[in-house]
Amino acid sequence: AAVSTDWYTDIITEKQETGGLEAYGDDSGSSGSGKILWWQKQRYQSGGWYQLFCGRRAVCGIMGPSGSGKTTLLNCISTIDRATTGHIYIRGMDITELSTKKLSRFRRNELGFIFQDFNLLDTLTAYENIALALTILKTPAREIAPRVRAVAERLEIQDILQKFPSQLSGGQKQRVAAARAIVTHPALILADEPTGALDSKSARLLLESLETLNRDLSATILMVTHDAFTASYCSRILFIKDGRIFNELQRGTDSRKRFFDRIIEVVALLGG
Repeated sequence: AAVSTDWYTDIITEKQETGGLEAYGDDSGSSGSGKILWWQKQRYQSGGWYQLFCGRRAVCGIMGPSGSGKTTLLNCISTIDRATTGHIYIRGMDITELSTKKLSRFRRNELGFIFQDFNLLDTLTAYENIALALTILKTPAREIAPRVRAVAERLEIQDILQKFPSQLSGGQKQRVAAARAIVTHPALILADEPTGALDSKSARLLLESLETLNRDLSATILMVTHDAFTASYCSRILFIKDGRIFNELQRGTDSRKRFFDRIIEVVALLGG
C-alpha cells in the first residue's frame, strides 16, 4: 500500500572540502556542495522546517510509541513501502523516482538489513548465509571467502561459521545477520528492533559489535528501537509521536550513561 510522507523530507550534504555534514532547508535558500547521502525533513503546522541529517559514520536511532510512524519511516527509507509524496535521497539518488527494476537493484546494492527475527536460512551455515549476500551481487568467487572471514573476525563469530542457525544462540544469530548486512559494504544499514529478541548480555554484545562496525568500517546505521539502553549507543536520535517529529537528541561529547539519562527524560515526556 502507498504511504504518505508529506511530513518528512530531509536533506544531508557532505561538504567535500571539510568532510563534515551540513543540513539545508528549502525555505532558507541555502545550497551546499558535495554528495547528498539521504534526506528527510518535517513541515510543522506553523509552516517551519525541522531538519534531521544522519551522515557517514553515524549511528542514528528512531524512537517512539507503537503506532507513531517510526516503522513507516524505516519502510519508506528501505524502499519496502513507496512514498506517495515527498522525496528520499540516498547517495544522491531520489529513490522515490526509481522504477521497480531499478529499485530492486538499488536495494540489493546499497542497503543492508538487520531484522529482529534474524531471517537466516536454516539450511545454510552461518558462513553460507553471509556469503549468499555476496553471491547475489555476483561477487567473484575468489573474493567471497576473504570478505566473509574479515567481517566475521570483526564481529567475533569466526568460530561459528560452519554451524547452522539451529545450533546458534540468539545473540550469535543476530551477529551473523549483522555480518550479512555489512559484508556488501552498503550505503546504509537499516535495523528494526535489532535487540528485541535478545537477552541483555546478547544485546550488549551485538551493540558493541555494531559500534565496532561503525568505528572501523565507517558503517552508517539507522535503527528503530523502543529500548533506551539500545538507543544510548546512537550518536543521534529522532523521536516520533503521532506521525510527527517530537524531539531530537544528539549525543555530542556525552558519556553513554549521560546520554541514556537524557533519552529517559524525553521518553518520559513522550509517554513511553
